[in-house]
Amino acid sequence: MGANTSQVNDLSQNPSLGSLVGTEAISENDPFWNQLISFTFTSPTSSRDSKLLEEAVIPLAKILIENNPRTGNFGALVKIFLGRTKELKISTECQDQLFIWQAHNALFMIRCLLKVFVREMSEEELHMQFSYQERAPGSSETGSEDLLEELICNLVHLIVEVPLLDITYSILFEAVTTLLVLLSYQLFHKEILRDGIIYKYLMLGKCVDLTSRLVKTLLYNFIRQEKCPPPVTHIFESQSEGGGLLYGLASGVASGLWTVFTLGGAGSKLSPDQEQQPLPLPNQSLLLLLVLANLSDGPDWPNPYRQAIKSFKNTQDTSSIPSPNPHAFQINFNSLYTALCDQQRSDQATLLLYILLHQNTNVRTYVLSRTDTENLVMPILDILYHVEDRNSHHVYMALIILLILTEDDTFNRSIHEVMLKNITWYTERSLTEISLGSLLILVVIRTIQFNMTRTRDKYLHTNCLAALANMSAQFRCLHQYAAQRIISLFALLSKKHNKVLEQATQSLRGPMGSEGNAALPDYAQDLNVIEEVIRMMLEIINSCLSNSLHHNPNLVYALLYKRELFEQFRSHPSFQDIMQNLDTVIGFFSARLEQAGSDLSVERVQEVIKKGAVALPKDRLKKFPELKFKYVEEDQPEDFFIPYVWSLVFNSGVGLHWTPQGIELFSMDSS
Repeated sequence: MGANTSQVNDLSQNPSLGSLVGTEAISENDPFWNQLISFTFTSPTSSRDSKLLEEAVIPLAKILIENNPRTGNFGALVKIFLGRTKELKISTECQDQLFIWQAHNALFMIRCLLKVFVREMSEEELHMQFSYQERAPGSSETGSEDLLEELICNLVHLIVEVPLLDITYSILFEAVTTLLVLLSYQLFHKEILRDGIIYKYLMLGKCVDLTSRLVKTLLYNFIRQEKCPPPVTHIFESQSEGGGLLYGLASGVASGLWTVFTLGGAGSKLSPDQEQQPLPLPNQSLLLLLVLANLSDGPDWPNPYRQAIKSFKNTQDTSSIPSPNPHAFQINFNSLYTALCDQQRSDQATLLLYILLHQNTNVRTYVLSRTDTENLVMPILDILYHVEDRNSHHVYMALIILLILTEDDTFNRSIHEVMLKNITWYTERSLTEISLGSLLILVVIRTIQFNMTRTRDKYLHTNCLAALANMSAQFRCLHQYAAQRIISLFALLSKKHNKVLEQATQSLRGPMGSEGNAALPDYAQDLNVIEEVIRMMLEIINSCLSNSLHHNPNLVYALLYKRELFEQFRSHPSFQDIMQNLDTVIGFFSARLEQAGSDLSVERVQEVIKKGAVALPKDRLKKFPELKFKYVEEDQPEDFFIPYVWSLVFNSGVGLHWTPQGIELFSMDSS
């Protein structure tokens, strides 16, 4: 790092870069291009290094914007890159590192320039920068091809055709990153972009034929989680103090020119921050996949990338039924499941899991059929448990994933059969042994309590309670602590209800001035919300008692221990019907405990409850409709998901830095 980064600012004085952006057109056949793209560097991966680089590139890019209409040098650079990519697959098979290295360098330069162009000009103006023709003798005839579309198709083709090896890692990373840069126009618009030149190329252009292969490749890049190879495998060994080995006659020019870019090169140690960074290609591939999957449908065409994500199947699926979707493909579900379990610490992996569970029935069926669902559920619970440290969108996604899973009765039964030992991250109480189901209940209840005291988000409450309600009929052998927390949550709600009721009553008794009248609707709304939550909690407790009383002696014990909590709700019109069953259970077991004598030990009480649970006639409990809630995506989900996805690109894109000024899609507080 050290001395190298200080030289980045000298780029504006570099003669070769001066020629590229200058007023003279350079023919595609000029040896200049071979010299320009022969340099050794490792792309910056940290935001800080990317910022330094971009600050150095901006003045050069602005000069190029001014001169390119007369020189066409930017188009010439793009054609140099396109010319080299035609042989990339063969070069990879032949281990021709020089060829790959030069193609990579050309693309890196294009990406750096495009990053500035996107901020500085409209899509139409960007398109024009591609269309300006070379004015130099010896330049090839361009015909009528659209160079921007050709670049986009070429990048997609490169991603799906070139195998991922040490020598191709960097160019694949650049291809994915360049597509993200081209799509980043969305960052600078508050409204969702539903058309535009780049949008139409990706949704309707020539590269649509590669949709399924692109989605599959990006998924496999995420699944493989390949680390960036050490620099020696994808750049040339240094042979002089000042720079890398530069091929043939190019070495004299390039060596002093580009070694300033060795920001994360062979000789530099990773800082602790860099060690925590996501892996470049897997992370960038996932971000591009999420951006493509969330492009808006057109008026007459669905998003092909979303269609591909919705319909892909397991490689183990031997059914011969052809998919009606033209973008269908197969992928190894076991590998995908393992990667999803391992990567849930990142927002983008949780968002991918949500999309797959919600939109792809094949994936959802597979996940629910696994006998090791704890490997997936535990990381999700970890996200919810550390709610204070997560952004609200990540928490929402984790919660909705749980809600989708709890729509399945087999899942709700199986989680109580999985026993876990020593949950170290759960610090409120030592849990030496607990079922996955009981732990799930504890974490969801904790999320509700956190929300009550901090964020007071009704949406969060609703989804937490819906997940508990879906599970309630299948509660089995609840851990003593889980049973206590269910009743403790009810006690907290009851206390809050009484407090709000008291405040509302006092405001009614107060002077009938403007302040008193203004406060009244707030109290009425608060009271209404809290009574809805109390009703829901009573229904959850009732559902468990009605369907699996004999499996849950700990819940009956907790209910009896705090029976006085429920007395105030007996005569309340909103709760009378649901209170009948709770009264029946409390009355029945209270009578049996009285018969058993006084001063009973805890063990004796539990014994009486277990015997009573078998003896209680089921017809004594009134039947209520089964509690079942299904997650439904809101209308126009893109209004939520597109800003969210781009906030992830903004915050997590490897080697990408955007200054907050000019970002319109989301407020910088929410990013």
